[in-house]
Amino acid sequence: MGVQVAELLHLLDLEPIEVNIFRGVSLDEDRLRVFGGQVAAQALVAAGRTVATGRIHSLHSYFLRPGDPRSPILYEVDRIRDGRSFTTRRVVAIQHGEAIFNLQCSFHVDEEGLEHQDHAPTVPRPEDLEPPGRPGPDDGVTPSSYPEPYGLEVRFVTELPWDRDGEPHDREQLWLRAGSSLGDDLLVHAAVCTFASDLTLVDSILQRHGVSPLHPAVAGASLDHCMWFHRAFRADGWLLYDHRSPVAHGARGLAQGAVYDAGGLHVASVVQEGLVRLRPGVPFDAPGTRPGAPR
Repeated sequence: MGVQVAELLHLLDLEPIEVNIFRGVSLDEDRLRVFGGQVAAQALVAAGRTVATGRIHSLHSYFLRPGDPRSPILYEVDRIRDGRSFTTRRVVAIQHGEAIFNLQCSFHVDEEGLEHQDHAPTVPRPEDLEPPGRPGPDDGVTPSSYPEPYGLEVRFVTELPWDRDGEPHDREQLWLRAGSSLGDDLLVHAAVCTFASDLTLVDSILQRHGVSPLHPAVAGASLDHCMWFHRAFRADGWLLYDHRSPVAHGARGLAQGAVYDAGGLHVASVVQEGLVRLRPGVPFDAPGTRPGAPR
């Protein structure tokens, strides 16, 4: 696990090749396309490396084209504004001369203010949950589609995504953390959370219909990704990721998530729209999964 976390940290250690230009690589060159969470995390690091003061508090991004995992990605940073309290950056990820991803993010110097939050969900502690185990070939899950190779420890509170049998559920919940220390750079911890937040978010759209992400009739992809970082936190400590989908229509579904630390503090919020297409000619036959039915 420590070796895998070292690889994850290497992934986020972008190479500066010119002022405001960074280069990143992919961990897994056998994927059909670059994992979206990787591009978002690397773009966040590129932005953060140009910021002198403040902590990341929000990011808004669009996935424009599939990335090629066999080629480096260039990240061009536009220093839009450097203020006393807020700093704004725009980042474009480029491959083969074309933009594949666009990010706008903001950094803020922490200030005193009002505080409140909803209670964290009551769920079993990660220590009381079994590791999901490495899926076998009969599960149809490739290593690149499962968090473990990225150096992340995961404990599912709800059923395993690939074990769904057609019974609809309202939400997906899991604990996750990096398998070893990430150091003390808070930007790295935010980037690892950004990386991990894209692993299961689209699955919560399918969860409303009891459908596994491996269902042959379903093709899914992330369209955009937004996050708000409410507090500083460590991603090498357990984080509860609670997410659900309130609506889906027109081959697009909305997913909303909240991230809590082990003490129940709400540290981040996530919203993403995912593309969920039904493949023509492939039966969509899971029980209770009639397209368009309210849930």
